Amino acid sequence: MTPTRMPPTIDLHGKVAWVTGGGAGIGRAIVEAYVQLGARVVVAEADPGRAAGLEAALNAQGADALVSCTDVRNPEQVDACVAAIGQRYGRLDVLVNNVGDFLRIFGRFERHTEAQWEQLYDINLKQVFRVTRAALPLMLRTEGDRSIINLTTIEAFRGIPNCPVYSAFKAGLTGFTRSLAVGQAPRGIRVNAIAPETTDSLQVDLSGLPPGLRENPQHWVPLGRYGRPRDVAGAAVFLASELSSWVTGTTLHVDGGALAAGGFYRTPEGHWTNAPLVSGSGFSI
Repeated sequence: MTPTRMPPTIDLHGKVAWVTGGGAGIGRAIVEAYVQLGARVVVAEADPGRAAGLEAALNAQGADALVSCTDVRNPEQVDACVAAIGQRYGRLDVLVNNVGDFLRIFGRFERHTEAQWEQLYDINLKQVFRVTRAALPLMLRTEGDRSIINLTTIEAFRGIPNCPVYSAFKAGLTGFTRSLAVGQAPRGIRVNAIAPETTDSLQVDLSGLPPGLRENPQHWVPLGRYGRPRDVAGAAVFLASELSSWVTGTTLHVDGGALAAGGFYRTPEGHWTNAPLVSGSGFSI
């Protein structure tokens, strides 16, 4: 029997990774983690200011990186970004579909407009189809372990009040991940997803949470704190590395145990209950 030999360190040297929405929050944490582990990173960032700031930071580190001011909702810009990857690196090992947003569209379903549905579809699912389709030809010309990582949300796995359309598209991303994984497995490309719970990021400003939730995360999250971008980056490193070489078609729940707890919460006295703690801590959406 051949002894199991684990790599002494996680190493992404030689890999080229494309991260969408990498200018801030979770996306930027993933970019920084990949760079620290030796990857060459391409970033698609729609916001010019965030793109410039990230580019300056990466240049200061001496990173081999390409930051493109690209809006993934724009087909021409996506194609141009892929062409730049091919021209500069000639390969693509890792794709991180990080872009997604609930766009602060919430409320009773009958009040939603079709225009809002289209906006949510465009940012949460359609652009993932677009980016992935554009990336695959280059990934198929690349040898070795290759990985597609889709960022979804824990709300794809439970009901969320007043955000049914957003939740539906995120659940659709889960189905896309599984089915694409089956289709790409014979080609050596793994496809997985990461589903975070509430994480301190550009989209979710923890200072805006109701006081009861902001100050007492242990009532909501079994591990007793909200997520940090680096928590999600750690999962993205695992899925990009050969440590996960036999992992495909699955979702990592980076949620502090919230989904496992279901509807159970901790009371201020430290007991568990499935009765809502609504006094001073309810959302007004």
